[in-house]
Amino acid sequence: MKTIRIGSGAGYAGDRIEPAVELMEKGSLDYIIFECLAERTVALGQKDKQYNPELGYNQRLKERMIKILPLAKKNHIKVITNMGAANPKAAAAETCVIARELGISGLKIACVTGDDISDRLEQYAENEILENDKRLKELQDSLISANVYMGADGIVEALARNADIVITGRVSDPALTIGPLVYEFGWTLEKCPDQMGQAVLAGHLLECAGQVTGGYYADPGYKDVPDLDRLGFPLLEVSEDGSFIVTKVEDSGGLVCVDTCKEQTIYEIHDPKAYMTPDAIADFSMVHYEQLGKNCVKAAGATTHGKPDSLKVTIGYQDCFIGEGMISYGGRNCLERARLAAKIVESRFQQMKLEIEELRIDYIGCNSLYLSEISDKLTQTDPIEVRLHVSARTPDEETARAVADEVETLYTNGPAGGGGARKYVEEVFSVCSIFIPREDIRAEISYMEV
Repeated sequence: MKTIRIGSGAGYAGDRIEPAVELMEKGSLDYIIFECLAERTVALGQKDKQYNPELGYNQRLKERMIKILPLAKKNHIKVITNMGAANPKAAAAETCVIARELGISGLKIACVTGDDISDRLEQYAENEILENDKRLKELQDSLISANVYMGADGIVEALARNADIVITGRVSDPALTIGPLVYEFGWTLEKCPDQMGQAVLAGHLLECAGQVTGGYYADPGYKDVPDLDRLGFPLLEVSEDGSFIVTKVEDSGGLVCVDTCKEQTIYEIHDPKAYMTPDAIADFSMVHYEQLGKNCVKAAGATTHGKPDSLKVTIGYQDCFIGEGMISYGGRNCLERARLAAKIVESRFQQMKLEIEELRIDYIGCNSLYLSEISDKLTQTDPIEVRLHVSARTPDEETARAVADEVETLYTNGPAGGGGARKYVEEVFSVCSIFIPREDIRAEISYMEV
């Protein structure tokens, strides 16, 4: 039975490169994926692109390509990545430049676009926003980007035309894995619903890289994971019937077990019976894992229930400014001094009549994760140190800066013993979602060669 080996080289925009190199050197891979887009990443890329039309792709693309292009060429490994972000064409062009600088030739680089609909948002002005009760037209003055979650169609076509490197913009995370599996095995949703379910599961397990090899699993003394300092990334060996093995390179750090796979399976899944992706509505409710050996788990049991009629669009918009300040207090009574400091700055904000849309005050080490409603009930002893964190959402940069400055003044205008003050002001780009008919979108593929 034919099998395909696919590795994960990245699970987010700033992920480590060493595990990807290890996989490409030792994993006997056919494909490697680099999943580098989070919800806000494309919006931030669009902002970069506004300043410079040649930017907008993943900021670590060059660093990664320098490492992986020689290995892709040497070991005949095809690379599939969404590092194109807001500017896949520029990313592909930069990849060509890097290849030439490295003396590499004989590579065909595909660029998959079609996800960017920011130039035709007017036709969706009345669409309801998923996260609130507004319509899209209410954000029209602050819109930055609009990118559709596309499926694997463009990737499949690029591979069918012998692309060695496939660079996309916004596609669904599993699509990076679904693409090569559909191309290699010829699976279709109509004829192979179980195999397509397994393809979505495979992509979901690979999309976060080190999470499924123990990187988001370890809890010392309870769930121990060996050698996390040299965590290896996962690879899958997928069979033609859709079943697959989850493993990693021998002697790499980390752990692949039934529980690491289970935890990743339910990660970001709102309904295990109906996980919506552009390529299929996957059903993970009957998935089962079997430990075959050390760091070797067999996965089976996923299926699908058709395709969604709509596609999700991530809308990026200019939202607000955040002003924040921090200062530490230590020793006896430190928490009470921090509470006094918080009352001081709250009063000063009112005296200054600052326009604050939302204010949050945390005592880091006491209640910053669970807030006082929970933390106060669980705290048994007074802390020996605490860090006051004040943050405010404001409509403009000037107000945000005033918030941050006022926290800093606690140095000499607040309780005793404050130190280590820091302040930050940040413009916030937020995201929301709408849904549009899938027939409105079609992948476009262009090619470059070196």
